[in-house]
Amino acid sequence: MSDEERERFLRESVTGAAEAPVEPSARAREVERRLRERSGQPKGRRTYSPARPRPRRTGWYVTGFVAAVALLVVALFPQLVVGRLGGDDGAQDRAPLAAESEGPREAPGAEPDLRPTLAQPFRGSPAARWADGAAGITVPPARATGWMDAAQVERALRQSRDFLVAAGLDSRVLQGERPTKAIALLNPHQKDVQEYLRTALSSTAPTPETDPLLLFSRFRPEQARLVGDVVKTRGRLTYREGKRGAVEVTADVTFVYPVTPPGDGGRDAEVVRAIVRREVVMSWDDPAEVITEPGTMSLVSYALDMTNGGCSDPTGYFVPPFGTADEQPTDESRQVDPYDRSKPIDTNNGTTDAGDDCATATRS
Repeated sequence: MSDEERERFLRESVTGAAEAPVEPSARAREVERRLRERSGQPKGRRTYSPARPRPRRTGWYVTGFVAAVALLVVALFPQLVVGRLGGDDGAQDRAPLAAESEGPREAPGAEPDLRPTLAQPFRGSPAARWADGAAGITVPPARATGWMDAAQVERALRQSRDFLVAAGLDSRVLQGERPTKAIALLNPHQKDVQEYLRTALSSTAPTPETDPLLLFSRFRPEQARLVGDVVKTRGRLTYREGKRGAVEVTADVTFVYPVTPPGDGGRDAEVVRAIVRREVVMSWDDPAEVITEPGTMSLVSYALDMTNGGCSDPTGYFVPPFGTADEQPTDESRQVDPYDRSKPIDTNNGTTDAGDDCATATRS
């Protein structure tokens, strides 16, 4: 062995060769033993298990696609959507009219020419968008007027509407009973009105001047019955200072009564709408100037216009023309729209007159 080989042999004996195995330390051997004793592989705290995949977010995209298709259908075929939402009425999907705060300037627009039914008694009528009952009678804000302060005017307006409700919407009065609540609001010292009430509500053959229908809505139960419990109304109250400082309230209201013959006519029973417009002027008098009672008012005037209420001599009740609408005596030269509230009531050219002469209603 040369001197160089001997020197290399001695050096590797002291430091160890590069390929020679190195014995692990005691700590390394302990860690290795623990790992062998544990089964499986450890999982990190935020690691997802392959057996529980994350959910796919597909719902939002599907909803967006459906919405896009729906909008496309509405744009291309609006009549299909209207048919689905509004049925065959065409008015059910339209918003109700706002309250009548001032006199209209024109008649309501044309409606689909559809026959009313028991399920939809206002079908094909402008009244389908009117309010129900007292809600359709607009009461203006109160301000001090005449002998009343604002609070007293507010009470007078409220009681004026109460009179209209008691005279034209009370279910018992509509069935022919005495209008007790309405009469209680009338000045008992107004002799001409008290005489009218006595005659109108007791006579079996009233005249046009003593017809109770001038103030009260009534049907004979054996002739007609209301369809449902809704009467459509549209109108308003106005007021001003009247004679001797009185607060004079004017009511201009149209009532639409759907009625059918008594008895069970089945689903195809005939439905007729009696349309009644009344203008009543009421005077809330100063007790210092007029003999009156607290909470009562005097009648200044009252006028009536009606359609489908009867064309013959007055009977004291509305007489709907069931089954004989084409046989009613009419004057084709005089046509009126019973829903047109833009014109004042004209008793000489309305749908009701003394005798057997009626104008022709353009719609009902």
